[in-house]
Amino acid sequence: MSSSNAGIEQHTIAVLVDNEPGVLARVIGLFSGRGYNIESLTVAVVDPQRGLSRITIVTSGTPMIIEQIKAQLRRLVPVHGVRDLTEEGTYVERELALIKMQGSGEKRIESMRLADIFRARVVDATVESFVFEMTGSTQKLNAFIDLMEPLGLVDVSRTGVVAMSRGTGNLS
Repeated sequence: MSSSNAGIEQHTIAVLVDNEPGVLARVIGLFSGRGYNIESLTVAVVDPQRGLSRITIVTSGTPMIIEQIKAQLRRLVPVHGVRDLTEEGTYVERELALIKMQGSGEKRIESMRLADIFRARVVDATVESFVFEMTGSTQKLNAFIDLMEPLGLVDVSRTGVVAMSRGTGNLS
């Protein structure tokens, strides 16, 4: 995705690393030490037998900065693979959000109607509040949250982006 901000592009980068203490700190240190921004970061074990974790990073910068980020990630010792999913073409991207609402009457009814349209589901409810769970693209979640704000939005918690290339290729 490109923005109109003087050649600044947003990229989703998948990194396969050893699952050991300090690896995430080294990856984050690479970004903070050079002033690169992380817009979203997720990490989880993906292969317990081989001791591997997958880090998905959404970052932005000029094409030159994105290339520097990938080159520096590849040089880190515990890194087994780096893929720029944005550059490679189509990929599947999802994010999970919990959205807490407060309200009654018409605002509550409208919130429920919009949740149905966006396929969000209620995972907790009290007389005064309720929590929606929603999975989708970042853009879909942003649109839903924007619509919920005037209806009594109280709190939002998001997982960050997880992404995977389409087709048969893998990260390792």
